[in-house]
Amino acid sequence: MENLSISTDYDLHPVIQKLLLKRGIPASAFSEYFSSQLKDLPVLTEMIDLKKASDRLLKALDENELIGVYGDYDVDGTTSCALLCRFFEMLGTKIKTYQPSRFVEGYGVHPSSIDQAVQDGVKVLITVDCGITNVQTAEYAKDKLDLIITDHHRDAAEKIPEAYAVINPSRRDEPLDSPLKPMAGVGVAFSLALQLKNDLESRGKKIPSLYPLLQFVAIGTISDLAQMTPMNLKLTRHGLKQIPTTQYPGIKVFFHPDELKYPTISYEKISFHVGPHINSKGRLDHPERALQLLLSNDFTECREHFSHLEIANKERRFIQAQVFEEAKKQVLKNLSGDEHLSCILYEPHWHEGVIGIVASKLVETFDVPSLVFCDAEHEGVIKASARTSGALNLFELLQECQEFFIKFGGHKAAAGLSMKKENFHAFKEKFNSLVANIPKSLRSKSRVFDLEISFNDIDAKLIKELERLEPYGPGHEKPVFRMKDATILSYKTMKDLHVRWLISSRQKKSMQLQGLSFNYIGKWNEPSPEEIFKAQEQAGLIIDFTLGVNRFQGNETIQLMVERLIPGTLS
Repeated sequence: MENLSISTDYDLHPVIQKLLLKRGIPASAFSEYFSSQLKDLPVLTEMIDLKKASDRLLKALDENELIGVYGDYDVDGTTSCALLCRFFEMLGTKIKTYQPSRFVEGYGVHPSSIDQAVQDGVKVLITVDCGITNVQTAEYAKDKLDLIITDHHRDAAEKIPEAYAVINPSRRDEPLDSPLKPMAGVGVAFSLALQLKNDLESRGKKIPSLYPLLQFVAIGTISDLAQMTPMNLKLTRHGLKQIPTTQYPGIKVFFHPDELKYPTISYEKISFHVGPHINSKGRLDHPERALQLLLSNDFTECREHFSHLEIANKERRFIQAQVFEEAKKQVLKNLSGDEHLSCILYEPHWHEGVIGIVASKLVETFDVPSLVFCDAEHEGVIKASARTSGALNLFELLQECQEFFIKFGGHKAAAGLSMKKENFHAFKEKFNSLVANIPKSLRSKSRVFDLEISFNDIDAKLIKELERLEPYGPGHEKPVFRMKDATILSYKTMKDLHVRWLISSRQKKSMQLQGLSFNYIGKWNEPSPEEIFKAQEQAGLIIDFTLGVNRFQGNETIQLMVERLIPGTLS
């Protein structure tokens, strides 16, 4: 282990103390790092136009005007819609909700959506998780209704939309050091609700606590891969703690009764189960079913909505697997002796709803920035989902290629764009030339680990304190440990994809732990389980892994989530 001095002032596992110190967190800040104190949050309502928007909504409430909420079709947008609906429900006000289809209207708010809202009698339309680049739509909305934009994406259009109000911590004129910048769209929606609550209470009205709404903030923030700053950690921790006793049947339906017996919900359950199911309908057709689920107060009705999401998610996974295999074959076919700079791929028939996930999986597999294109709804136009690799700022890189795009938006790690098909090869050439000028260390995820530990360091106290550090996410990644004093006693493949390992201490074979590697079989550029098993006897073994708990039928066992096995040097 590295020689990091341990403080005796904290009753923390030595591994946790060394981990925090290595991540640059001084011992004096340990308690804050584990904190869930909401009183320590930055002031969530310190955003431009927030008070102006609240004042307009107060007028709408006073005059019984119809309020509409228009949200993106992903988890962040859907939970943002649900949060504001539940908030206005607390006020005794019904609002109108809108979400676009990925395949009809596409991302953002459009003139046709304004027309529909006007036709429905909406006087104030609030966008959530979208709108910051919709300059033309904001212009179109003038004299038709009052448009309030709430968003968190980069302010990348030629100017800020001239809406009634534009609330976005990433606005070009917000302070560069604002602690609110890492908010997801659902966090911005929560801030609007908070401002309106404060303004109503200043009038002497009693408003219910907004605390239950943090459940939506947790789901949207985790699913949108927002930076896990102290602010987002506190907000999501409180949201996750409420889920076991949630009053919302549309949230409860995602969990087995046994999972609700624990004091909090794991962020991984949100990342790998709740989020993908909410996203599934929006990826294949229309997201309204997921929003209906989150807004229903009838558990039987929620079960019906959830069954539709389950079917959609299975279909999504099947389509995604097909597209990914085709994309991977295309990459491998075109690999040459030159440096592999990016995965920029196009097939007209690829399903638009899965290209973002496929781009992420290509980054995971080949460790290069990836853009996956398919045909758009207009002839001669193609659209892409883009994902970054390593610390590369994808948004800034794509900004240098804007001459090729019809539309473009996103942030540092992910983006979406559309362009004429005829520009594909010229764009690919320019993008690769830009990537080539960036040091490889900044555009690839170096296979690093946080800390080397011993088999003997792994105990229940360590697991408990790692869980206290949740939720993990960008900027607060789940710790990867390295171990050299272990050996593989046996292994078993599952579903021809995954591998379960029986791992023991090299010194004491009776000390054993289970390990699991998901989707390991056939993984590109990795040795097979048999090769590893044979090589370890001569060369020893290095295991990189994260730690977790396998909970099954009331039993809890420590489990290693094995990320990499490397035949190493016996020591």
